[in-house]
Amino acid sequence: MLPFDLASGPGFAGWEPLNDTIMGGRSRGSCLSTPEGLLFEGYVEPEGGGFISCRSPVFDPPLDLSSYGALELQLDGDGRRYKLAIACRDGVAGLTELIPGGLRWVAEFSSRNHGSSLVTIPFNRLTPSVRATPVGLPLRFDPSKITRVQILHSKFGDRGARNPGFRPGELSLLIRAIRAVP
Repeated sequence: MLPFDLASGPGFAGWEPLNDTIMGGRSRGSCLSTPEGLLFEGYVEPEGGGFISCRSPVFDPPLDLSSYGALELQLDGDGRRYKLAIACRDGVAGLTELIPGGLRWVAEFSSRNHGSSLVTIPFNRLTPSVRATPVGLPLRFDPSKITRVQILHSKFGDRGARNPGFRPGELSLLIRAIRAVP
């Protein structure tokens, strides 16, 4: 099976920043679709939230990636540890969509300090989370109903503890491609 290209090169149009300013923080991040990919830049202030992010437009209808087993990210990094967050349309009568801040399926990944890298995040590694807090409910990730993809640099990791790769200050990450792979 061939990979499915969610976005690559100039195909990141419509991605937008979502930063800790929504909760009183002072970090600022931006997303810019370039011919090479999505340029995610900003300044992270650890007080008052401690995150910046770029997120895709809402996929409507949701993406059905049930024939795939992972997402693959092609990156030019800065040595920081980032987090992938995926939103899904809920199969449990829409109840998780009523959670303030929304349920996200998350996994951390590292970037190289210089040069390109390929990061593969298997769907079975994703854990449910609400606002950087793990959810202790018996939920199952459904790759057939993906509504949004987000990349974050946050002081919190995917398990709710501090992100050991968090560094306040300037950051720059070029996301060359995001693909679904078997």
